[in-house]
Amino acid sequence: MIEVTGQLWRIVEPELAELGFELVEIECVPHGRGQIVRIYLDKTPGRISLDDCAMASRVLSPVLDAEDVVPGGYILEVSSPGLDRPVRKPEHFVKYTGEQVKLTTHAPVGGRTRFTGVIRGHEDGMIVLEVDGQTVSIHGENLKKARLNR
Repeated sequence: MIEVTGQLWRIVEPELAELGFELVEIECVPHGRGQIVRIYLDKTPGRISLDDCAMASRVLSPVLDAEDVVPGGYILEVSSPGLDRPVRKPEHFVKYTGEQVKLTTHAPVGGRTRFTGVIRGHEDGMIVLEVDGQTVSIHGENLKKARLNR
């Protein structure tokens, strides 16, 4: 599944950039014999509208059909990231400095893999959080999942 998601990123990100959107996250969820492919997008300045999502879906559907990277077929869902938006890229951690985040790591950091804290920044490949009054640094490659906790 990780391989499919990676292929989707390489296909979808430039298409969305041409439309003026930022790809925030891709989720693939098993559904019957295929997958639900959820694409979360954003734009600056402004907010994503329903028309934006519809336009992105119309552009992406034929591209994904032609590339045929999702085994067993797919249902495409395109939406805004919402209030609890995923935080994935280094620039997201910079943009949302001061915001609360829920974060999961692949490998334990200080004996833990789940953290809720305030984003303090992103420096030299490290995500810097304040958790329970302590500074915690997590290598970006160890990040499994992070969402704003609003």
